[in-house]
Amino acid sequence: MSTRKQLKQLIEARNGLIVPGAFNALSARVIADLGFKAIYVTGAGVTNMWFGMPDQGFMGLAEIADHTARIRDAVDVPLLVDADTGFGNALNVYHTVRTLERAGADCIQLEDQVAPKRCGHFSGKEVISTEEAVSKIKAAVDARRDDDLLIMARTDAAAVHGFEAAVERAQKFAEAGADILFVEAVTKAEEVRALPQRLAKPQLMNMVIGGRTPIFNAEQLGELGFGIVLYANAALQGAVAGMQKALTVLRDEKEVQEASGLVTPFAERQRLVGKPAWDALEKQYT
Repeated sequence: MSTRKQLKQLIEARNGLIVPGAFNALSARVIADLGFKAIYVTGAGVTNMWFGMPDQGFMGLAEIADHTARIRDAVDVPLLVDADTGFGNALNVYHTVRTLERAGADCIQLEDQVAPKRCGHFSGKEVISTEEAVSKIKAAVDARRDDDLLIMARTDAAAVHGFEAAVERAQKFAEAGADILFVEAVTKAEEVRALPQRLAKPQLMNMVIGGRTPIFNAEQLGELGFGIVLYANAALQGAVAGMQKALTVLRDEKEVQEASGLVTPFAERQRLVGKPAWDALEKQYT
């Protein structure tokens, strides 16, 4: 079964599938190695870890396509790819979908913010008109070559126009052909609970650690009927915390031992990047 068909089945089960975010190929390998069934290629994570900049629209199509292709080569689980606003108007969205489909995406996420976008949990967001947003979703649906490629439509309208307006937009995105709906940055527990009752299409709920949406256990969200529980930057935040701890010890104690528990052992690092397989391949050609 293709990764796109796998993803469709996983989402349609509506069991609160946990999908962590990856910011590069190694983080994707760690996620897959731990048994997670799908990976989110995070725009915020790519921007933070690749540029050292905040999630405020600095990433372009070339960067996310390059990361998607590298992650696709590294893992064989389904990939959901964050395409921000589609990097322009409906024609740009059409091109974005073609590009990311070719790079190996199984699901492409598009949002309705005014460009340059910003993290859904930042202040100062603006959204485009409902009519323009719907046209961009239609373009995305029309652009895909493979009908199994999923289009996820995100709305940030809750922060700008309120919860009811966000639900109304999401419903129009569904009518435009979106396969998955994503109402971003709701701030009340009752709004989280209401979404699966209000919208028929499978939905993603974004659990931003330290963000504006109250944290629910993934099992709770599955019981409510959410298809995906996204932890887009748990790996990133964990990696940064790990780097800070290890480097603080190095700064203060002038050494770091493998037995410290602060670093991944050398052998484990080599296993994760597939060195045994490369060694075997080298023998095949010598």
